[in-house]
Amino acid sequence: MSKKLKIGFVGSGGMGQMAHLSNYSVLKDECEIVALAEPRPQLAELVAARYGIEHVYADHEELLKHEGLDAIVAAQPYKRHSILIPDILRAGIPVFTEKPLTLSVDAGEKLASLGEELGVLHMVGYHKRSDLAMEYAQKLVQAWKQSGEFGKLNYVRVTMPPGDWISGADQPLGTDEPMIPCEWEPRPQEFDEVNGNKYDIFVNYYIHQVNAIRFLLGEGYKVTYADRSGILLAGESASGVCVTLEMAPYSTTVEWHEGILVAFEHGFIKIELPAPLVRQVAGKVTVMRDNGKDAPTYTEPVMPSIAAMRNQARNFLAAVRGERPAPCAAMDALEDLKIARDYIRMMAAY
Repeated sequence: MSKKLKIGFVGSGGMGQMAHLSNYSVLKDECEIVALAEPRPQLAELVAARYGIEHVYADHEELLKHEGLDAIVAAQPYKRHSILIPDILRAGIPVFTEKPLTLSVDAGEKLASLGEELGVLHMVGYHKRSDLAMEYAQKLVQAWKQSGEFGKLNYVRVTMPPGDWISGADQPLGTDEPMIPCEWEPRPQEFDEVNGNKYDIFVNYYIHQVNAIRFLLGEGYKVTYADRSGILLAGESASGVCVTLEMAPYSTTVEWHEGILVAFEHGFIKIELPAPLVRQVAGKVTVMRDNGKDAPTYTEPVMPSIAAMRNQARNFLAAVRGERPAPCAAMDALEDLKIARDYIRMMAAY
């Protein structure tokens, strides 16, 4: 039987509760949440009571001082990562953070390099890589690339219009306590306030899709075009594959329409992803094969009823135990910030 890991949480805000605490707390055979660091005392008390967390601390420094942990889930805003996460890495504790790695490329390079130098795992929460539909599709894409059975890979397109990303998820516990003043990573120095805000918005809303393209390609890509309206990003991969990201071509009020098309010469793999906080629903995959001899076929493999956030928690625990690599470690996640930076640079040049 696998070792049951002792987990600490740093932060218990909305995403901390809805995306992470609610998932780790039910993996009782794999982990136990033994400690929580939360500076708002009333919220800390409520959250600890709901999830049966025995030890509560006012900050991560106190938690690190008093707890012997196997791993930490630091559910923090990304503009806090470069300030807070180095302390956890220097303590030698594997850590999970939400996406993106940091705000700026410079801060991301320092943080990723620190983890590499210390040999401490830092997994970044690109939960779409843990969606069972995405895992299935990624393996199939790589198999088709290797076999050449359906010709060369021509195109990857992601469409992600704004919609109901919460999708009926239970609301987090809350109090009327004021937010505790803290240090935040400043905007990248190369951008003025207007373009810095555009960059911040982009890495907050669309960095998942930037990452998903790399995941399915199995290689990096560079930005080649950014339209002035901010709807389309186009790029080219290292091997010459065309990629596009469609941002907000339209919006939906009560639905979520996130789709990915991976097109080969003689077939395609299409993924429809559920809303980020949907409960125990995986994405949907449609595979079209056309060998030029027989009638084209369409298959839709049935995915188990496991949400990406739940599977992501399992993937982090498995990585901590050394059973398999993390879906996206810090140095890998750094590449997404570089793409985001280059996109805003191109937008700013207009």
